[in-house]
Amino acid sequence: MAEEPKETKPGFQNPVAGFGVTFKAMFKKRLTEQYPEQKKTTAPRFHGRHQLNRHPDGLEKCVGCELCAWACPADAIYVEGADNTDEERYSPGERYGRVYQINYARCILCGLCIEACPTRALTMTNEFELADSSRANLIYTKEQLLAGLEEGMVDTPHAIFPGTDEQDYYRGLVTEAAPGTVRQVAVSKGEQSAGPSGAAEDQEVDA
Repeated sequence: MAEEPKETKPGFQNPVAGFGVTFKAMFKKRLTEQYPEQKKTTAPRFHGRHQLNRHPDGLEKCVGCELCAWACPADAIYVEGADNTDEERYSPGERYGRVYQINYARCILCGLCIEACPTRALTMTNEFELADSSRANLIYTKEQLLAGLEEGMVDTPHAIFPGTDEQDYYRGLVTEAAPGTVRQVAVSKGEQSAGPSGAAEDQEVDA
């Protein structure tokens, strides 16, 4: 018959070692962060909320390639690209990101989407306060992620800088919007062109 394994009793030093860890911690200085009254400064390269960047004239850098969505290990990014037109242009290239969403209920803030972006359209900010009680509010849309307008910019859609092409934008040759640049009518968003009186023209309704 096989011998039954002998019961091993814990040695005296085992519980003593465990209490020793607790005893040492009793004399350590306690660290209490007064959040949210006192917010801790994050590191310069902290992975926080994403931001969709613009070119210096206001056009969007995102070209709707969806590489960020493919690189995301948590499947948290959803992108729909669309074609630019001369009448409604959002980026210097052929396409732009018509729909852009990030689900922060899934996002693990790993930064792989940043590495995959070929145009530096997507970067991460130092904003970390993303908690919410609603799942729907954790889905950030393009309007929420798009960077604000700075001096020298015109809101999209609008024409590219005269005499330039897409490559000139990436070379940094465009530093601001051309004089006289005006915002185009965003027909894809349901906007209507202004009539002679300056008001939006009403759509004709068949009797």
